[in-house]
Amino acid sequence: MYKYSEFDSAFLAERNRQFRAQVERRIDGSLTEDEFKPLRLTNGLYLQLHAYMLRVAIPYGTLNSAQMRQLALLAEKWDKGYGHFTTRQNIQYNWPKLNDVPDMLDALAEVGLHAIQTSGNTIRNVTADHFAGAAADEIADPRPVAELLRQWSTDHPEFQFMPRKFKIAITGSPNDRAVTKAHDIGLRMVERDGEAGFEVIVGGGLGRTPMIGKVINDFLPRADLLPYLEAIVSVWNQIGRRDNKYKARIKITVHEHGVDEIRRLVEARFAEIRPTFKGADQALLAEIEGHFAPPVFRKADLGAFHTAYDADPVFRSWVDTNVTDHKVDDYAIVSISLKAHGKTPGDASAEQMRVMADLAEFYAHDELRISHEQNVILPHVHRSELPVIHAILQKHGLGTANIGLISDIIACPGMDYCALATARSIPIAQEIATRFEDLKLEHDIGELKIKISGCINACGHHHVGHIGILGLDRAGVENYQITLGGDGTETAAVGERAGPGFSADDIVPAIERLVGAYLEQRDSAEETFLQTYRRVGLGPFKAALYPEAQANAA
Repeated sequence: MYKYSEFDSAFLAERNRQFRAQVERRIDGSLTEDEFKPLRLTNGLYLQLHAYMLRVAIPYGTLNSAQMRQLALLAEKWDKGYGHFTTRQNIQYNWPKLNDVPDMLDALAEVGLHAIQTSGNTIRNVTADHFAGAAADEIADPRPVAELLRQWSTDHPEFQFMPRKFKIAITGSPNDRAVTKAHDIGLRMVERDGEAGFEVIVGGGLGRTPMIGKVINDFLPRADLLPYLEAIVSVWNQIGRRDNKYKARIKITVHEHGVDEIRRLVEARFAEIRPTFKGADQALLAEIEGHFAPPVFRKADLGAFHTAYDADPVFRSWVDTNVTDHKVDDYAIVSISLKAHGKTPGDASAEQMRVMADLAEFYAHDELRISHEQNVILPHVHRSELPVIHAILQKHGLGTANIGLISDIIACPGMDYCALATARSIPIAQEIATRFEDLKLEHDIGELKIKISGCINACGHHHVGHIGILGLDRAGVENYQITLGGDGTETAAVGERAGPGFSADDIVPAIERLVGAYLEQRDSAEETFLQTYRRVGLGPFKAALYPEAQANAA
C-alpha cells in the first residue's frame, strides 16, 4: 500500500496546523458558525443532530494494522468507544468534541490518514473494489490508479468549489463490486488486444433522482486516464448547474445535455489538455505501483483446514458464506461481517478494531480493506489459518456468517444521528436481521441485499438494493417505501417502487411477505431473489405486499 512521502507528511501537518487555529478562533468566538462551516467541511467535520461528526477517509478502502489500531485509539480516546464504517469506505466518529478534533487529525496524520475532502463540493474519497489485488477475476489491481486519482484530486485548485460533490469508483474486475455505475465517474478495467484500459462511465448517482451512469468511452488507454478525467470534471465544472443544488450533480448535466453532447465537449477539452500531460503522471503512477507489490505468499499444509471444515458445521457455514476464492491457490479472501444480528450495521468497537488489526498483522500480510457494504476484509489469508481466525472472530462478536444474506444490510445512520434524516434506519435494520435470525431462514433464502436509507439522499444505497427501503416523514409519522429489483453490479439497475409505504410497525412484516413470495416463486434454491424478480416481475411481490388491495380488487 502507499506510504506517505516527506511532502505528503509536511502537507498534512500544515493543513492540520491551519485547522487547529481555525478551531481555536471558533471556540473563542472570533469565527461565527456560518464562517466556520466551510472551513470545517473541507476537513471532514460535520455538525450533526446531536454533536459534531468527523468523517475520516480510508483511501480506496485500504488499511494496515497500525492504521486500524489508530482508528481504535480515536474511538476510545475521543469518542464513545466505536466508529462507523460507511458506504464510501470511510469511518465516521459521531461524538467528538470540537476542541479535540485537531488532536484527532494529528493522530491520524501519524499513520498517514486524514479527513480532507470527505465533505464539501469537491472530489470525495476515491473508492475501489474491496477485493482489489486479491480477486481471482480481476485484470489488474486498480488501487495504484486510485492512489494517482487521490493525489491528483486532493486540493486540486480547479476542483475545490464545484457545483456539488463528486464521487469516483474504480474496479479492476469485470464483476463490479464497486457500484461503478452509480457514481459521477465509474471506471471499469477492460482489455482490448492484450492491452488494459478503462471503460469510463459518467453520470451515475442515487439521491432524490437516481440514475445509472452511461458509457462515455468504452476503451480509454491507461496513459490517457488522468487528462480524460480532468476533461470530464472541468467540463461539468463549467456547465453544471449552480442555480439549484438538487440539479447540480453531473447526472443531471448528462441527462439535460445528453451523453453524446457531453462526450463531444469532453473530447474537445481532452484534446486541449492532453498535450500538457507530458508523462509526469505516468512516472508517478509507475512509482505508486511499486508500493502495491503483492505480498510474498507462502505454502502450508491444509490438513487442519479440511479437518475443521468437515467436522464443524458452524465453521463450514462461515467459510461457505464469508470466504471468497483468492487469485493464489490455497489462499482466501475473508469478509468480516459488521452485521451481527441486532447490532448497528457498520459499527465496530475499539476492541474489535484492534482484534481485526491483530488478525491482519499476524495472519493476513498486514492488510485490511473496508467494503462499501460496511464490512471489513482480510484480503490475503492462507486457508490453513482460517480455523484460528474464525475462532478469534467468534470470541469478539465478529464471526457472523451472513455476508450477502438478508441480515447483511446496508443502513445509513438515519434519524438517530443525521440532521438530514426523516426516519430511522438503524432500528429497522436491526429488527429485520433479528427477525430472520429467529426464523432461521436466511441461509435458505440465499443472496438477498437489503439497503436502507433514512432520507432521499440515499446514503444507504436503497435504490440499488434487491429490496430497498426509504424512510420518509409523512405528517410527522415515519413511513417506509419499498423498491424492488435494484442492482449495484455490472448489471446495475434502479429499483422499482412497489407502492404505498409502511409504518415502522408494519415494515418488517412486509419484508417477511416479500421473502415468502420469493420462496414460493423461485424455480430452485439456486435462483436468487433478484433473478426471480427479473423473471416474474413486480406482480407477485406487489400482491404479497398489499394483500388487502388484492382482495378488494377481486
